[in-house]
Amino acid sequence: QVQLVESGGGLVQAGDSLRLSCVAPGRTFSSYALGWFRQAPGKEREFVASISRSANTLYADSVKGRFTISRDNAKNTVYLQMNSLKPEDTAVYYCAATGTGWGTTVRNEYAYWGQGTQITCSS
Repeated sequence: QVQLVESGGGLVQAGDSLRLSCVAPGRTFSSYALGWFRQAPGKEREFVASISRSANTLYADSVKGRFTISRDNAKNTVYLQMNSLKPEDTAVYYCAATGTGWGTTVRNEYAYWGQGTQITCSS
């Protein structure tokens, strides 16, 4: 089974930057498409960004131009660089993986999930 572990969350102020990391142990990491989702209190988990096995990326409109997803297959790690953070970015951020190579915005297409890491952005 794939086990994803997120790290890098914390408390920030509006305008700050933060980088999240997600490690997925295994020998087939390079074959996975990966995604980041977030869930704020009282809201549904929403798509943030995805990256395919060939490093094609997709972003939610709310983060486009501010967030960057990337992957390092040698380290079995996917990153989410978050710049110009806003209070509305406050949420628990989850890393996810799918055995297909295609990046996707659809939550239920991701079979593997991490436990989440909290981002809190104050104004």
